[in-house]
Amino acid sequence: MRIGELSKRTGVSPRSLRYYEAQGLLASTRSDTGQRHYSDAEIERVSLIRQLFDAGMSSRLIATVLPCVETPADPGTVELAFAVMTRERDRIDADIVRLVETRDALDVLIAANARHQAEFSTTPGTAARSA
Repeated sequence: MRIGELSKRTGVSPRSLRYYEAQGLLASTRSDTGQRHYSDAEIERVSLIRQLFDAGMSSRLIATVLPCVETPADPGTVELAFAVMTRERDRIDADIVRLVETRDALDVLIAANARHQAEFSTTPGTAARSA
């Protein structure tokens, strides 16, 4: 099938499909006129690539994990994919901790600002100063 049909069948834009191919995530054959042709198996591969992107993985990490699909019986490949995904999950967990700490620090500042606004609006004569 050509790129337009793969795009339609997967819901992934032709531009993204070309990017996947440039990153080594997807393969096609070329016609004499240079048009890309994909096998039906590429539909499932695109779906897996989307799942990996949706899980927060970069194309570089996805390229590391995909050989697990191609050679599922190779223990070394399976272990590498597992290690990559585990490290990525740990990185995301650390990011979540940092984001929660950042949000909590911002909440402290928001509360201080709210107290300041409340004090300012109840102080006599503030309406005259703000006018």
